[in-house]
Amino acid sequence: MAEQKTILKALAGETQDTPPIWMMRQAGRYLPEYKATRAQAGDFLSLCYNSDLATEVTLQPIRRYGFDAAILFADILLVPQALGADLWFEAGEGPRLSTITTEKELEELRPVVEIHQTLSPIYQTLRNLAGALPKETTLMGFAGAPWTVATYMIAGRGTPDQGPAHALKAENKAVFEALLARITEATIEYLSAQIEAGAECVKLFDSWAGSLKGGDFDAYATAPTAQIIAALKARHPDIPVIAFPRGAGEKYVGFHAKTGADCVALDDSVTPEWAADNVQKTGCVQGNLASYHMVSGGQALVDEARAIVEAFRNGPHIFNLGHGITPDANPDNVQRMIDTVRGG
Repeated sequence: MAEQKTILKALAGETQDTPPIWMMRQAGRYLPEYKATRAQAGDFLSLCYNSDLATEVTLQPIRRYGFDAAILFADILLVPQALGADLWFEAGEGPRLSTITTEKELEELRPVVEIHQTLSPIYQTLRNLAGALPKETTLMGFAGAPWTVATYMIAGRGTPDQGPAHALKAENKAVFEALLARITEATIEYLSAQIEAGAECVKLFDSWAGSLKGGDFDAYATAPTAQIIAALKARHPDIPVIAFPRGAGEKYVGFHAKTGADCVALDDSVTPEWAADNVQKTGCVQGNLASYHMVSGGQALVDEARAIVEAFRNGPHIFNLGHGITPDANPDNVQRMIDTVRGG
C-alpha cells in the first residue's frame, strides 16, 4: 500500500494535482477530544508515555479531518530525559529541565545505548498506530534536531533568543560540541528505533535554527542534520526524512543537497513564490500557511491556502502550516483549510 500513500509520493519527488496535507501539532490543545484524553492521563508527560492514550490522541485528528499523515504524539524533550536529564512541565509556562553546562554534568548523562529503556513506550505507540491507521495514512515519527534540543538542555527551559546556548558555545565550545554530539548520536538511535517500530518517514524539528547565523548555522544546524540523515539512510535506505530548519531564511537554499533531506519544511517567513523558485527546484517542500489563519479564519485563510497550492503546483509539495497550530485555533478553520486545499 505504501506506493499509494500521497505523502510518500510527494517525498519521493512526485508532483500531484492535489497536495497531501497534515498539520504540525495536529493532535493537540485546540481539540476538545485531546483535552479530555489529556485530563484522563493526568499530565503531559504521562500522556506521552501512556502508549494507549498517546495512540488515541494521534488518531483523533485523523478521525476528525482525514489528514494524509499521522505524526507520533510525543515531545522533543523526551530524548534529554532518556539521557538522564530531569524533565518536568510547569503549568502555563512549559518545560523545565536540569541544565547541562559543564563537563561534569555532561559526563553524568547516561550512555546513548540506555535511552531505549525510557523510550520503549514511544515505540509501542508507533506499533499500535501501524496497526490502527487507515491504509492510506502515512505514519510519521519525529525528533528534535540537536541544536534545538541543546538549547533547552543548556538553559533548562525555552528562551526567546537561545542566549544561554549561544553563551556556552562562545565560552566553552568543547562542552557545547560534546553535548551536541551526544544528542546527535541519541537522535540517530531514537529515530532508527521509531522506524523499526513502524514509522514510514521521520521529521527533524530544528525550531531554533534561525538563531544560528553564518558558519554557526552550517556547523550546528546543517551538519548535525546531515549526519543524522546519512546514518538513517545507511540503516533504512527507503525511509524518507523531512528537515525543518525554522527561520533559516536564505539558508533554506541548498538545504536538500547539503543534508540529504527528502523534503525541506518551510516556515511562513518566506513566501511560497520565493521558495518555489529557490528551494522546491531541488526537492519536495512542505508548508507554509501562517498558523494565525487557524485562529482568524475567513476569506484570508482561503485565499492564502489557494495561493500556496498554486505557487507549489509545479513540483512535489506537502501542504502544512509554517509552524505548529496554536491552542486558540478554531477546529472549524482547520476543516476549511483542508476543504480549500482539496477542493480548490
